Amino acid sequence: MISASAIGGIAASGTSAQGGDARTFVVLLDPSASTDAATQSIQQAGGSVEKLNTAVGVATVRSTNADFAQQVRAKPAIQGAAADREIGQVPAESRTHREQAEIERLQAQRDAQRGAPGVTPNVATPGDPLSSLQWDMQAMHATVDGSYKVQQGTKDVRVGIIDTGVDGSHPDIAPNFDRDLSRNFTVDDPVIDGACDTDPDGSCDDPADVDEDGHGTHVAGTIAAPLNGLGIAGVAPRVDIVNLRAGQDSGYFFIQPVVDALTYAGDHGIDVVNMSFYIDPWLYNCTANPADSPEEQAEQQTIIQATQRALAYARQRGVSLVAAEGNESTDLGRPDFDDTSPDYPPDAAHDRNVDNSCLNLPTEGEGVIGVTATGPSGRKAYYSNYGTEQADVAAPGGDYRDFYGTDKYKTPGNLILAPYPESVGRAAGDIDAAGNPTTPFVVKDTKNGQAAYYQYLQGTSMATPHVVGVVALIVSEFGKKDRSQGGLTLPPDRVQNILQKTATDTPCPSPRLYEYQSDDLGPEYNAYCEGPAKRNGFFGDGVVDALAAVQPRG
Repeated sequence: MISASAIGGIAASGTSAQGGDARTFVVLLDPSASTDAATQSIQQAGGSVEKLNTAVGVATVRSTNADFAQQVRAKPAIQGAAADREIGQVPAESRTHREQAEIERLQAQRDAQRGAPGVTPNVATPGDPLSSLQWDMQAMHATVDGSYKVQQGTKDVRVGIIDTGVDGSHPDIAPNFDRDLSRNFTVDDPVIDGACDTDPDGSCDDPADVDEDGHGTHVAGTIAAPLNGLGIAGVAPRVDIVNLRAGQDSGYFFIQPVVDALTYAGDHGIDVVNMSFYIDPWLYNCTANPADSPEEQAEQQTIIQATQRALAYARQRGVSLVAAEGNESTDLGRPDFDDTSPDYPPDAAHDRNVDNSCLNLPTEGEGVIGVTATGPSGRKAYYSNYGTEQADVAAPGGDYRDFYGTDKYKTPGNLILAPYPESVGRAAGDIDAAGNPTTPFVVKDTKNGQAAYYQYLQGTSMATPHVVGVVALIVSEFGKKDRSQGGLTLPPDRVQNILQKTATDTPCPSPRLYEYQSDDLGPEYNAYCEGPAKRNGFFGDGVVDALAAVQPRG
């Protein structure tokens, strides 16, 4: 049997058939077989094991055998195999990643407003200096007069950030950052992330306190920026932040690092993980789509099984799983078309008709809490995916095109403000040589001569950490001592029950077909909301409420 032990690596020196360029594969091992038997099968097919996760039976394998995946699937002790990355080939920029970045970062708008005056916070607002800019926290009562008065979280609760990394040196992250537990499960790949010497730290081997994208740092700050008189405060300003980096600088998330991060979370007492991503290369994983080749179908089957194994492993060990619904403005219960997959290797995407049997992972994985995004007016954000089966709760994610007051349409203030790594901001031109923001999408705050930077982003990626923060508060308030891993723990079923019961019931709009009235949004963004106020496709069981979640149960 494959042992449920910690992540380990073994070296296998099988003779690879010379059939093409070296490539890496993800291989799913039969859980009833021994690790030795699986390794032998991999070697016989011409592969060598580079990394083995014995907890869930997933291996990263390198081979030059062009038929490796097909051959290894036929071997004993193997359940599946999926091509991962081609070594030495530069991919074209993924359209899905490019569109995702544009939705979240609004690069064109950010560039167009270079030199414009920044926002001015209201210093009279209670809390940290930039609290008046956090409409998101006000909307869910995560404020000095709200949940902060009852529960701010505790270091006994560990929050795992499965993302592009976390800048552990950021002044508004550092007080809650756990260096000892943090890990990096991936390595920068020059063919997709750029040359190593162009990285801010000049290396592809990043330590576990680095974020060269900024996405993971934004997420971490929304969850747990401390209430410390600097910048902003997160939903749970006293909990423990653990960086479980699984995403590339380029925004790709491949299956092996994700599986490794989830199993590590299960083995090390992590209470909740934030998953604001989808697993590449398939936006929708279909087991038998006729538009896909048999090889591609087998790849997707492997990704589904590996993901479900890892999710189950973590959840069975007390990890609550929270994931973003995605930013394609799609009813995930009725997806019908995908022309962006696979987004790796380059130029491999093809048109596919898809349906509800296809899975967007990890969002549609078993036991995962799916999160939709709202704008400052409370509406479903124009980009947010939705669906009666998939949407469990909603949370503020920002909406640049929301009509929130007469002066707030298409302004950065409609987005979510959270920490921004200074090195990334300087490299992007958002911070000048003198240390000043060059765009109103970036805000600077200073305490005792130390500068800290924050950026405005939007997306279901930004909504999800609000939910994770509330989960962390729930475990802080109602958790019991974890006798095996230390800290506190609370069964994920109970966490989800409290989370959804205390969310604010939010009905569908009237009429149910919501038309997004904007000068640059076409009718393809219009969305139909199904279900009653207690449970519908836009808001799930409601918009999360930090204060209600930590008040004593009746």
